[in-house]
Amino acid sequence: MLKRTLILLIIFSGCVVKMSAQDTIQGKQLERVMERADQQYKEYSFSPAIDIYKKVLDRGYVSSDLLKRLGNSYYFNAKYTEAAAIYKRMEETYPDEMEVEDIFRYAQSLKTLGNYEEASRLMAEFKQMTSVDLDIDEDYMAKIEKNSGRYTVKQFDYNSKYSDFAASYYEKGLIFASDRDTGNLARYRHTWNSRDFLDLYKVDVDSVSSGKAVKLEGEVNTRLHESTSVVSKDGLTMYFTRNNFMDGRKGKDEEGIIRLKIYSAENINGMWTNITELPFNSDSYSVAHPMLSPDGKRLYFVSDMPGSLGESDIFMTEIIGDGTYGPIVNLGKNINTMARETFPFITKDGVLYFSSDGHQGLGGLDIFATKIAFDEYDQPVVNVGRPINGPNDDFSFIYDIANKSGYFSSNREGGMGDDDIYQFVENEPLVLDCIQEVTGTVRDRISNEVLAGATVVVIDEENREVSSTITDSNGNYILQLDCSKGNFVRASRDGYVPAEEYLNRSDGKPRIIDFYLERDVITGGFGDDLAKLLQLSTIYFDLNKYNIRPDAELEIQKVIVAMEKYPSLKIKVNSHTDSRGNDAYNLWLSQRRAESTVNYMISKGISPDRLQGEGFGETRLVNECFNGVPCSNEQHQLNRRSEFIIFE
Repeated sequence: MLKRTLILLIIFSGCVVKMSAQDTIQGKQLERVMERADQQYKEYSFSPAIDIYKKVLDRGYVSSDLLKRLGNSYYFNAKYTEAAAIYKRMEETYPDEMEVEDIFRYAQSLKTLGNYEEASRLMAEFKQMTSVDLDIDEDYMAKIEKNSGRYTVKQFDYNSKYSDFAASYYEKGLIFASDRDTGNLARYRHTWNSRDFLDLYKVDVDSVSSGKAVKLEGEVNTRLHESTSVVSKDGLTMYFTRNNFMDGRKGKDEEGIIRLKIYSAENINGMWTNITELPFNSDSYSVAHPMLSPDGKRLYFVSDMPGSLGESDIFMTEIIGDGTYGPIVNLGKNINTMARETFPFITKDGVLYFSSDGHQGLGGLDIFATKIAFDEYDQPVVNVGRPINGPNDDFSFIYDIANKSGYFSSNREGGMGDDDIYQFVENEPLVLDCIQEVTGTVRDRISNEVLAGATVVVIDEENREVSSTITDSNGNYILQLDCSKGNFVRASRDGYVPAEEYLNRSDGKPRIIDFYLERDVITGGFGDDLAKLLQLSTIYFDLNKYNIRPDAELEIQKVIVAMEKYPSLKIKVNSHTDSRGNDAYNLWLSQRRAESTVNYMISKGISPDRLQGEGFGETRLVNECFNGVPCSNEQHQLNRRSEFIIFE
């Protein structure tokens, strides 16, 4: 089975080792046989390694290393029943030799068999043994079931008894990988699972006549592996996965392993030619499973390159053009885990689907989805549920949002071959968790002063308060809400009329909502200073002058706005002077200041019958700057002011 889809199809030049019935496994003979098996294992030739390890085990020779490598060989070939049995034997016989990766693979094998309770025990043990920040959700099965039952699934009409997987959209049909009729001799079989090498095929799924998949024309297919392709929107460029093989030559790393690389090809009159290796490939690690963003400007892929968080991660790079690409970006720990993430696919509306056995699932590789919110990869990751996912490997998911249908691959029971392509129709939309950050400032609408201690709450469409926060000393707040549904964000504070804004379902882009609360001035009674209620700056005048200063004009405008908002509000303007000058002059000057303020407000549309003005001279000083007392200019200015007193 082609389970090892995370860094799929790595092949090697090692020979298949067979044991004859006459072999006697004793002493040095056993040592030599085990050396050959270990070499096969080291070279990822798991199929022949299984044959040797199993025969050694059947003859009564056992060790922790033998059990570990046999269990891993079964695991990497998706033989989970056998893998679970070997891991169990290892845990019972050599519990102190169980390492974190053994426990993880044992747990994954048990999930595939439906033993979720025991798998949870092992994952809890795994979490204690490792420093990896593993987010284990106790209710993950309930969440998976919540998303289950939304798809109708059936076999793809063009499956064979071999391996068929990795479908991608092309013209009116699909391109997919298969080892159905490569025509290769046995010496060209890869020893991961003793199957023929893969080629790329195409099929017109709308055709009712031929009903046959044919090999892709051109120079793409070779005698080694080709798989996972994506074609640009104009149909002229294809990116595809191939073993490290170019111009008839194999490329190998220091250990002789042939890794995977991504290549591009040009469509010239229907023939795929001009094969070019992408510049960020390497002989030392694998790069595979290309996917283009909806606008064609970004290339997503899978790799185990240095800097990976797990066994394989999903990366992204900008397509600059002329064969050049931008920096390689790891999608981060919200997407990538310490295990395997692979087969990315992005819908036109920006949903990233991918396969993983690191996120909590039903066993093996499961298919997950997450919203890409404005180039960020921090939205919740959701398991798409049954029947897409099951206890075996489910991967290579593609989806057409217009037709609400798509394809995926699986090695589940009941298929025609080792891996099969399945068609599906989505009957109900996938509910993606969506966390949106909302920030802002709460201010007084008229004075523009920040309001510390204001309450900001999120209320859902059923009028339930789901979260709340308090503004800080600068009037700022920050909160999160579920953007998969509509929400009201409401700000309130004592003495103010609450304000709110409705946020519809969105893609999770951060929002800034600033609230400007209006004073409930009706709470201000007879004799109260409206300027204080509105938290206005004091209305000051220059020495010996009664004209309205520009700074005072701005504050008076705020009083005018309040009077326009509340038509029953009546204001008396009380004006004052400092103690300099004689008393009679100061009384006259203050009266002029009061009249000047009233006339300004009348000129702006406030009715004269709602305004009064009175000057008090120097009779109501706010400090000790009486006649003869030495004071600074700043201290005297505090007394040259106007007040706005509410009257009935």
